[in-house]
Order: sequence, then structure tokens, then C-alpha cells
Amino acid sequence: MAQDYYEILGVSKGASEEEIKKAYRKMAMKYHPDRNPGDKTAEEKFKEAAEAYSVLTDPQKRQMYDQYGHAGLKNSGFGGASGFSGGGFGFDPFDIFKEVFGGSGFGGFEDFFGGGGNRRRSSSARTGSDLKIRLALTLEEINKGVTKKIKIKRLDTCPTCGGTGAKPGTSRKTCPVCHGSGEIREMTRSIFGQMVNVRHCSNCNGEGTVVEQRCSTCGGDGRVRSVKEISIQVPPGVSTGNYLTMNGEGNAGSRNGPRGDLIVVFEEKEHEIFVRSEDNIFVNLHITPAEAVLGTDIEVPTLNGRVKLAVPKGSQSGKMLRLKQKGIPHLHHHGRGDQIVRIVVDIPRNPNGQMKKLYSDLYEIDKKQRAGNSRFSKIE
Repeated sequence: MAQDYYEILGVSKGASEEEIKKAYRKMAMKYHPDRNPGDKTAEEKFKEAAEAYSVLTDPQKRQMYDQYGHAGLKNSGFGGASGFSGGGFGFDPFDIFKEVFGGSGFGGFEDFFGGGGNRRRSSSARTGSDLKIRLALTLEEINKGVTKKIKIKRLDTCPTCGGTGAKPGTSRKTCPVCHGSGEIREMTRSIFGQMVNVRHCSNCNGEGTVVEQRCSTCGGDGRVRSVKEISIQVPPGVSTGNYLTMNGEGNAGSRNGPRGDLIVVFEEKEHEIFVRSEDNIFVNLHITPAEAVLGTDIEVPTLNGRVKLAVPKGSQSGKMLRLKQKGIPHLHHHGRGDQIVRIVVDIPRNPNGQMKKLYSDLYEIDKKQRAGNSRFSKIE
């Protein structure tokens, strides 16, 4: 059963309009959602008080209610008595609140909450947008980590107006179209009753305030373009696609809203000789046929300096030799990958006279050794 409107406001049935208004003001201040964030019970009481006030301050509705109760209102087409989820009241509780406390910024109620009474006004301060940049790194930088200093273009709070967008000595004014709410509410009728359509106020862009005299530096935006040098600490082991989020280094928010973030996306530059696969490094090592046959020790480059590598005798092209812990550091745990050295046996294309004679002699030796042996084998 719906609660009695007089009981909701705590007034007698003979209460005057002034007494009803006073009772409503008291309840609205106590149960306003801005004073009770997240409290559904308080929000419901705030709505009930608005419903009761709208009926009891309207002579026709009050007379109908006094005679027939909630059923009389429902049958007469006045709405009400059906709970706020029904949407058939023909009013908005916040519109009633503004009507009672003053249409331009809630009057004294704003002071009561220390400047935060306008539930829409806070939306004028918006978080700045994020910035995204790409940072190219060499394998040497990725291997050891590096601090990079770069310059970025971003929006900063205007130093002249302090972010308000208004000319110094002036201030922003309440929007005359939406009266500070930042929204335009329109009533429409449908088969389900009266509906409230809410849209952003185009006059103030949903901010609730407008600039009468714009700041000459920022043109009323409250922000100016600037160039900022920042230092980026790149940890060892990053790879292409990894990113670093630098909180509060993006664009300044409008109307002194918080800054956005700077997102740094890492990219790996192509290396002259090394190829990276995950945290392993690959490189080709070119050797002569004699080195392949006899074996040899060769100094090979790594990301941490040159090391001696023993090439086993009889090494074939394509053979892989592994240098442990000579690859890229693991990003999220200790240790590092390996360096893989791939053997490439270089066959002389134009041997000189002496070399040609040696290969001719070797050919005759090989010919005798291969006699009767197949040159073919199954591919594995």
C-alpha cells in the first residue's frame, strides 16, 4: 500500500502550503542523493518527498487526493501513487528540488553542501584525453634498459585564466538555458503516460556554465597547447607492442579536470646482424669449407661484447650452436634468453689457381671414397 503523502512529509491534513514547503525542504536537504551517495533508501525518500510535495501543493491534485486517496489521482490522470519506476508522474524530482531551492544553481542549498549541491555542475570538470606515442628502441637499449628523454605536444591548463576559460577578473556564469543543470528536460506524452527526455544542453555543452568574456590566451577553452620534455624509464627486456602508462602525463582536463595518461608503446628497431625471437637472439656465422671440416675457434659478437665460440669439426651448414644466457633479459623474471649461432659454410664461387688445384686433388680423393656409395638420402 502506498504511503500517505501527509505522513511522508510529517504534516497534518490541514497543513498550509507554506508548512508543506517547509517540510519538503527539510526532507530534501536530509535525503538528497548528493548528501547520501550510494544510499538507495535515502534516494527513495527524496523521491517520495518530491512526489508528496507535487501533489499537496497543487490545489486540484490535493483535493482529489483528500477525497479519494491515491486511487483518485490515478483514475483522474494526474499520475502518482505508482512508485517512481513507473515514470508516470509528469515531473522530475530534481526539477521540483530546483523549483523550491532556486532555479539557478539551487540557491542556498549549494552553500549548505559547501558548493557541491548542483549534482550536474560537477560534470563540467572532465578528465583530459590520453596521449599515445611510439618509442623506437635498439636491441642494445632493450638489452640493458635505458632512460629516454622525449618531447611531447599536449594541452596544459591555461596560465592566464587558470582553466576557467574566462577573462581574468570575470567568472563563468550559470547557463541561462539549462539553469546550471547541463541538461535539457523535455516532457512528452505517450500511451504509457508522460515521459521525461533528457539531453545535453547545447548552449553550454553540458557544463552548466558559460563564459561571457573569453580568456584571450586560450579563447575560452581553459587549455593551451604546449611542448613538454619527459623522461621515460625503459626496463630491460621490453618488446614490440609492450607499453608503459605514465599516469597524469596526458592532456589537461577541461575546467581543471584531472589529466589524462601518456601511453608509451615500444617498438624494436631492425638490427644490422641480430634477429630476435622472443628472448633469444639469432645470428649467422659464415665459415670456410676448411673451417667446417677441421673445426675452429671464432670470436662472435653478442649484445654484451664478443665471446669465443668453438666450431666443431665436421660442422654442416645450418648447424645451430647455442650461447647460453647471451640473449635478451626476461621482462618479468630473472635470467635471459640465449644467442643462437647458425653455421653457414661459404663455398668459393671463383677459386684462384692454387685453390682450384687443391679442390681438384680433393675431388679425386672424394671420388674414390664415394665409389659405390649413394649420394641420396631420405629427407627428415
